[in-house]
Amino acid sequence: MIEAGPLMRVRLDLTYEGAGFSGWARQPGRRTVQQVVEDALAVALRLPAVRLVVAGRTDTGVHATGQVAHCDVPELPGTLLRSLRGLLPPDVRVLAASVAPLGFDARFAAMLRRYEYRIADAPGGVDPLRRRFVLGWPRPLDVESMAGAARQLVGLHDFAAFCRRREGATTIRTLLRLDVERDGDSGAEIVCTVVADAFCHSMVRSLVGALLAVGEGRRAVDWPASLLDRDRRSDEVGVAPAHGLTLVEVGYPPDAELGARVEQTRARRA
Repeated sequence: MIEAGPLMRVRLDLTYEGAGFSGWARQPGRRTVQQVVEDALAVALRLPAVRLVVAGRTDTGVHATGQVAHCDVPELPGTLLRSLRGLLPPDVRVLAASVAPLGFDARFAAMLRRYEYRIADAPGGVDPLRRRFVLGWPRPLDVESMAGAARQLVGLHDFAAFCRRREGATTIRTLLRLDVERDGDSGAEIVCTVVADAFCHSMVRSLVGALLAVGEGRRAVDWPASLLDRDRRSDEVGVAPAHGLTLVEVGYPPDAELGARVEQTRARRA
């Protein structure tokens, strides 16, 4: 066993396929990313337990290629990644582990989270090799209309109509970017890129659900923005399925600004 002593903060960069997990956060009797990774870390580091703090708590079925977490441990062995590769199941990997700079906090130091939601509306359906990560849509979608609706949602707003409210949590967010475009030369997939300082529960999938209604022609281009004056969840907004959504990036300020960012974020959340 490692003797107790001063702790170092370690940054972990992770990727996982969300289909087999009940989201990130530990839940009794359920398989979650946090539980699987914490348990593997405890074995690799020969500790009774390891606690992870994550940048973004992904929901059940949501994937990640750019998730970030941190933990405080006595040391960082050079063999940690190799050990974790043998301990972790094939649907989750720790890609990098490094000593974090002073002031780093995976959650509160983050400046932005970037998600991508992928949709395929081709007549033949989704590429079978992509079916676990792309939503197949049975009807053609008007991407220009979806993009026009998306532009009206960018900025600082109360997104209550698009969020599942949690007691004591604010639904005011700064949506930095919401783009809708066809991906690549073939245009086989539509990509909704969503970037914000933070997200409330189900916000990304609800935004995509509203844009899908516009893309099908069931709603006008200005309809999603018209919901921003509501103070509670709108029953008119559908929630897009989880498997099309992937957390692809968490952005942080320069090292010298990490502490100030943590203080700013904590004050705003309070």
